[in-house]
Amino acid sequence: MTAPIAIRPDGTRRAVTRTWVPEVPVALEFNGLSYAVMMATPQDLEDFATGFALNEGLASHPSDVTDLAVAEVAQGWIVRASLSGLEIDKLTDRVRRRVAESSCGLCGIENLAEVARPLPTVTAHAAIDPQAIFAALGQLREHQPLARETGAAHAAAWVAEDGRIGLIREDVGRHNALDKLVGAMARAGQPLAPGFVLSTARCSFEIVEKAVRGGATTLVTLSLPTSMAVERAAAAELSLWALARADEVTLVNDASA
Repeated sequence: MTAPIAIRPDGTRRAVTRTWVPEVPVALEFNGLSYAVMMATPQDLEDFATGFALNEGLASHPSDVTDLAVAEVAQGWIVRASLSGLEIDKLTDRVRRRVAESSCGLCGIENLAEVARPLPTVTAHAAIDPQAIFAALGQLREHQPLARETGAAHAAAWVAEDGRIGLIREDVGRHNALDKLVGAMARAGQPLAPGFVLSTARCSFEIVEKAVRGGATTLVTLSLPTSMAVERAAAAELSLWALARADEVTLVNDASA
């Protein structure tokens, strides 16, 4: 592998040193069944498995996810966990359907119906002061060691009402970072509200869904949302802020009481 070279518009070149963000296959096994293989950054994997199970509806409480074990293998990493509260035949059925989905994406009436399934309505909440968002943005970089080192990692953070970043998780995958945050907060017994979730991800409908299912009442993202993200946020009564910058932030959906 050749060393990276930076090339300027005038044609001059210089050798640069880069650290690449880790991206490896991470297999998630629940109750002895292989549920999914995700491309992820191999850190905070216990949080990842817990948040993934909660956001997928495989668990309703972090105490449902037990016996967490993380192992590095030749091909990547394996995270094993036991799930309670979900009958084994239901888990087997979810595994079967997930394998079918992986080959063709969201295909067929059943999968389209799954995408459109209603989200729970978030709890009543007060409006977030925009100054808290600006304060969090000012701290964000210092809380992202992986992004500073590689320039290629997403982050999801829980931010207190005063704008203080209380917890952050990073990953090469934007969904993974949010799963890790949900899992870490759940394992610590700390709800996502009051306060808000700040995500560096593109605001797609999946980010909105994970925020809602994780218990957030307000989501702030650095990019603008898709049309479906806006629709899902409104239906779930999730307050949504987007295009968060140091000098401006856009209130997309105000569902505050």
